[in-house]
Amino acid sequence: MASYYEILDVPRSASADDIKKAYRRKALQWHPDKNPDNKEFAEKKFKEVAEAYEVLSDKHKREIYDRYGREGLTGAGTGPSRAEAGSGGPGFTFTFRSPEEVFREFFGSGDPFAELFGEWTLEASEWLNFPLQACPISWEALR
Repeated sequence: MASYYEILDVPRSASADDIKKAYRRKALQWHPDKNPDNKEFAEKKFKEVAEAYEVLSDKHKREIYDRYGREGLTGAGTGPSRAEAGSGGPGFTFTFRSPEEVFREFFGSGDPFAELFGEWTLEASEWLNFPLQACPISWEALR
């Protein structure tokens, strides 16, 4: 698996805002609902993106990751000491949340895809009642 920085396509010096913007872009790109033809691969990428954001957006987790890598977060390999981990345990063990939970927390409960399409996100029933008078092109111009 690529580094979290590579997954979000940001440099190691990325600011918190850069990481948020990158997560937003990548989460929308790899959301399984946006990739129905390649859902299994999209789910894998979506999970990686959520995991990367969850670590890089948290200052403490990011410091541990920068120092010890992914192994430092999962308790494998050479991880932080008790004092560095800030817990009473033998080291820091991080449990990743579901990618859907991270997505909901970031985007809220609304439709994150709606803003991509602006006011053109009408329901099918609304299109049936869409007034033709609202169209800027006259029928005569189409002939």
